[in-house]
Amino acid sequence: MNQPTLILNHSLFQNNSLPSEDKSFSLLFSYMSSFPTPGPSGPRLKVRTDFDKVALKSNFDKKIWQYTTDRDWNFYWASVQTVRQIFNPDGGYPRLNEDQIINHFPNHVELTRKDLMVKNIKRYRREAEKENSHLTERDANGSCQLDIFPTTYVLPADYSIFVEEFKRNPNSMWIMKPTSKAQGKGIFIINKLSQIKKWASQRWQNLSVKEAFIVSRYIDNPFLLGGKKFDLRLYYLVTSYRPLRVYSYAEGFARVCNVKYTNDADNIDNLFVHLTNVAIQKQGDEYNDKHGNKWSYRNLRMFIEATRGYEACQRLWDAIQFIVVHSLKSVQNVMVNDKHCFECYGFDIMIDDNLKPWLIEVNASPSLTHSTPADRVMKTKLIHDILQVVIPPDWPETKTSKGAAGWNQQLVVGGFELIYDEAYQGPASDSKTSGRERSGSGFRRGGGGQSRWR
Repeated sequence: MNQPTLILNHSLFQNNSLPSEDKSFSLLFSYMSSFPTPGPSGPRLKVRTDFDKVALKSNFDKKIWQYTTDRDWNFYWASVQTVRQIFNPDGGYPRLNEDQIINHFPNHVELTRKDLMVKNIKRYRREAEKENSHLTERDANGSCQLDIFPTTYVLPADYSIFVEEFKRNPNSMWIMKPTSKAQGKGIFIINKLSQIKKWASQRWQNLSVKEAFIVSRYIDNPFLLGGKKFDLRLYYLVTSYRPLRVYSYAEGFARVCNVKYTNDADNIDNLFVHLTNVAIQKQGDEYNDKHGNKWSYRNLRMFIEATRGYEACQRLWDAIQFIVVHSLKSVQNVMVNDKHCFECYGFDIMIDDNLKPWLIEVNASPSLTHSTPADRVMKTKLIHDILQVVIPPDWPETKTSKGAAGWNQQLVVGGFELIYDEAYQGPASDSKTSGRERSGSGFRRGGGGQSRWR
């Protein structure tokens, strides 16, 4: 039986106060209880997961799914390491069956590893330039619409090119990040070329295989909240790459630093000023464990509307959607589009004081650990809504889906809205006839036979 779509009342999140522990449980229970529990008839779906997380298990338990540790699963919320093993031709794992769905694409690293993301988006931009796309037309400052992340180089491969760029702008700040680590590990900021030369000689001189880093121009004019730097975590669900189908999630949050921002050279090593990662900030004395240094996406929107105006705020969110869709398009042709797969990405966006958004990175396994009661509610609801999108109503039967996670083409499912759909065959800008473009989104859905540069 098709489960109904419920619009959750977000009134608890319309101010700075967080719901109490009891209210959070009550809100979560009320939301999940609004959906019917599967009856005893029909085969029970077998679920497997590598994570012991409340957001996952509370949803699986509510659906009365059967847990398994064998290969007979129907739905697998797996770690990236497990996915690499499953899709490794030499891993000894059989091909996936028609009644199996898993939460990662085989080579998701093309977007979620920092150096590969940079490589693919740069290649995508070069291809657009060759086709004379309007998206690559440069303005008076030398920027184009496809400049969606700060100037970035991969080290050690691009070291000499980076040195030349640094010499052209000797007073600028740059941020160094290891390509395959998370939670702020190994990140530091430089403002002198001697710093990176010393670091490189110490780190790489005795290594046969040099660990890759990226170095990006530091955004030294960030938009601030209460004088503090923040970044934005937003969730996007991809159920197919060819054709590309992208859902945007209604919830997200800003991660705010403990200490007020300054780009003074004396504070360049103060991670509590410069890095928004919760794993870093929670170690600071000013960390607030009641709100977890997080501010809801909805509150942020209201703040920007109040301080910069509605139109400026809408342009910002349209620009973020543009970044998301074109970063996904940049890997569309290299991604293995296995029909059994879907992916929920955590996009990290930085906003500068001109309200220009910048792509910082894309996470394949955005954290499901909750740091506050409100965090638990949001992430549990996120998983619930993901399952509503990707799991067919008759699963593990395959009459509806034909074994594909991308079976669903509804415009709105829970907190997810379909923002881009290349499978739609019709006028991409005609919202009256298609419903694929909503007046509030400001972003065009894909249209059959049209140029990829939109």
